[in-house]
Amino acid sequence: MTRLAPYPLTAASFVLASLILAVEPVRWLVNTWLDPSYPSTGALYLVFMLGLLLWSLSSPATGGDARHRQTALLLLIASGFIRFLSQVLAINVIGGFALALDVYALAVLLRTGSRRRAVSPFWLSVLFLFTLPVERILQRIAGYPLQEISADLTCRALGLFFSEIHCSGIRIELSGQDVLVDLPCSGTSGLMLALTFVVGLNALYRPKLPVAICWIAVTLFLSVMANVIRIGVLAVGLSHPDQIFGLDVMANPLHDLIGYVALALSLVPVLVFYKPGPAVRASRPISRLHWSPSRPVRHLGSLVFLSLALVIVSLPRQALDVSAAAEPQPLPLSIDGEYGVDEPLLPVERSYFEQYGGHAQKRRYGALSMTLVHTTSPLRHLHAPDDCLRGLGYEVEFLGTRFAPVPTALYRARSRTGEEWRVAVTFTSSRGETTHNIAEAIWLWLRNPGTRWTSVQRITPWSLPEKRQTAFEAAAIAALDLPSAISSQTRTREG
Repeated sequence: MTRLAPYPLTAASFVLASLILAVEPVRWLVNTWLDPSYPSTGALYLVFMLGLLLWSLSSPATGGDARHRQTALLLLIASGFIRFLSQVLAINVIGGFALALDVYALAVLLRTGSRRRAVSPFWLSVLFLFTLPVERILQRIAGYPLQEISADLTCRALGLFFSEIHCSGIRIELSGQDVLVDLPCSGTSGLMLALTFVVGLNALYRPKLPVAICWIAVTLFLSVMANVIRIGVLAVGLSHPDQIFGLDVMANPLHDLIGYVALALSLVPVLVFYKPGPAVRASRPISRLHWSPSRPVRHLGSLVFLSLALVIVSLPRQALDVSAAAEPQPLPLSIDGEYGVDEPLLPVERSYFEQYGGHAQKRRYGALSMTLVHTTSPLRHLHAPDDCLRGLGYEVEFLGTRFAPVPTALYRARSRTGEEWRVAVTFTSSRGETTHNIAEAIWLWLRNPGTRWTSVQRITPWSLPEKRQTAFEAAAIAALDLPSAISSQTRTREG
């Protein structure tokens, strides 16, 4: 059996190189947990992963593998290559995937898969991926299809019990009550919890890969069904409150409790019927080749890896998804009798647009402040107002969606000094598509990558009289000539 560190200098060089490559991704990851603009609960998933790791390490090793060090070495080399891609493409999430490989390598070295309380190194590394802001990414990229699927299945299910139901895209009208399956209702949060549950089971029971993938697919399906049940209960609660004892289903803690109960019920079949079959040794080497290089070759390889690590972190960052040059839109001289005054971008905003392209405009018309962001790379530039406002220290509350005269998402923002603002945002494309939903905007852009998208954000004081707010909003929409129709609306079905 190979001793843990027969070549201290070689081991120290690889450890140092790995630390150099990991510094920036770790700094970014911790920032996603602490920065309010990232609604990330990744630290909680880290606690779960560390709990499994410590639980395994507290038991003795039951077998050895002379090639586990070579496996860890191959993983570290693969991690270095991924870290190289993260650096040159300026995509931090890719660096997070490199950290997952580092976790895999560490678990292999610690031999968690060959202990009395064995835990799969591979599934531990998969579990680490949940510490990244993957829910935010999933919501932005797959949120709109999940909304559509959830709305369609909910509408079909409710149609079995109610005759007065009308469905159009992500909108459900039940007995005259309009229920919108908005982005928070896409089910991504429940999906993350469900996947964490099944990945944890895979880490403990170490099934064969096809069996594990099968259970993940089953869990995904059950998670979607749980979201359908949740939306259905909320829709019935809004339209027929008498059937649920007059309770307000939109008020917490009942609103969240409905979702957690539905998710828990959906996971019961997984817990009861999960049969992983014969366990697979997680510490099995990636390669069956056993190569024992001489000491000089080991030293040279470690020094080359250390040198490459220093080169990688020094490479210039050049983002792949930089927006094409965007011509600024001529803003109206006045809106509802108020003349516009341009406002400068913040230094951090100027730096961001210089690095990643796109263009932003700010102009104030009396009590109305407007911000327009133009981009051909919405994954970089477009976001819901609550992201940046929370980062600036505001408390933000999503109020809902209005579809007339244009689709608009509404928010209420409160500053640290107690000032309150009404924030409205609409996303529109050069092809005439208009939506309130950032996930739909990104989905449409993925279908037509060359399309230019614009975020139109309007902010007015909350204390402004409603009549004045309505006048400002109508005048701004007319002045900017925002399209009123959503060309992406798909079908209308009555059940």
